[in-house]
Amino acid sequence: MPPHHPPPRRGPRPLLLHLVLARLPGLAALTQPLSSPASRSWSSGWPLSKPGQERALHLRAALAAAGATPESFAASLARAERRADAVLLAGISAYRTHPYRRALAPPPVLWTEGDSRLLDFGGRGPVLLVVPSLINRAEVLDLLPEASFLRWLAGQGVRPLLLDWGAPGPLEQGFGLTDYIAGRLERALGAAVAAGGGPPVVLGYCMGGLLALALTQRRPAEVAGLALLATPWDFHAAGSARPQALAALLPALAPVLAAGSLPVDALQALFALLDPFAVIRKYQAFAGLDPASAAARRFVALEDWLNDGVPLAAPVARECLAGWYGANAPARGAWHVAGAPVRPGAITCPVFLAIPARDRIVAPASARALAAALPAARVHEAAAGHIGMVAGGGAEAALWRPLAGWLASLALLPRGAAGDTAPRRPRVRTADRPAPRQQRGTQT
Repeated sequence: MPPHHPPPRRGPRPLLLHLVLARLPGLAALTQPLSSPASRSWSSGWPLSKPGQERALHLRAALAAAGATPESFAASLARAERRADAVLLAGISAYRTHPYRRALAPPPVLWTEGDSRLLDFGGRGPVLLVVPSLINRAEVLDLLPEASFLRWLAGQGVRPLLLDWGAPGPLEQGFGLTDYIAGRLERALGAAVAAGGGPPVVLGYCMGGLLALALTQRRPAEVAGLALLATPWDFHAAGSARPQALAALLPALAPVLAAGSLPVDALQALFALLDPFAVIRKYQAFAGLDPASAAARRFVALEDWLNDGVPLAAPVARECLAGWYGANAPARGAWHVAGAPVRPGAITCPVFLAIPARDRIVAPASARALAAALPAARVHEAAAGHIGMVAGGGAEAALWRPLAGWLASLALLPRGAAGDTAPRRPRVRTADRPAPRQQRGTQT
């Protein structure tokens, strides 16, 4: 019998968008005089990025200084484009045909409702209810045997219960954020309380952090502590026009939302517009990796997770794009769940905030605004990106151990768990403490 070869992957999704974007960086700048208004206007253009423009302008200026003719410049540009295209396509092909396939067995299911499941990662210790985003699948927190945030926590004396939201079915397609938070999430919390015999710590990641924050405000007696990882709050804090630009796309999305949900490829396109050339850069870098290396395996596992997203219920998509990104409702005190405003100042339990310094999805300034609204929280500035903080090669040092140390400070873990050296009481960071400058980096 011939050996079995798994079918090639789809992705990076949406592939056509990324191939089109690969042709855009700097092209307009290369065809304009260096002093022209057209080239200057690129610095504020969107979604085209300033780095692409600057590289093109520097290249053009260097060639001009070397006495290159327009004809030789055009030929050099064409050769450079062909080389970049070849590397990008090689990276995509290497990913799509890589032999890795996820083989981790799923944990036991503790509770279900609709397509949602509460997965029990075991561990003899206090319960940690983990709330991921509604957009991507939850597997990023259980990525690989050697890169599983939740299995590592289970080994440290925590019992993680992961809420896997699943895909919205006919019922969930009518859900808004109130339905998810005041309904399904509260019932999952009830199952976690029953499993642990008392209030758990609740952990929210990215969008899941906003859901966890609202849950904690609504059910304070049932939450022992709150951990928020890369959680946005002030969507306009970074001073970028991109949040409003994403909200402005909502009318164009109306035809697809009418079907009940925002499809995966549409969601991936929206995320791509946050950093249009990130996918191109990382696939060009992947082309140079040894396919048998641990780095290549982790890259493929992460990309499989990113490309295997789930649709977003249409009412949630409208609330997020119009309310969060467009109107900045959370920071303005205008985000309501079940008719009540969500106010971080109402949270009385211990809080841990992890803010990745190289986050390209949630601007660190947006997450720091939440820290300012929770002045007694312990704030951990992680030297990582949005995804790298939970699943990257340095995740254990960047997040896992600091979080375990905070849990130990609450007397929920034995002293010394995960190398904890933190005091018993959470450290307080004042709201007016200067924030470190954002560093550039990839999402992962």
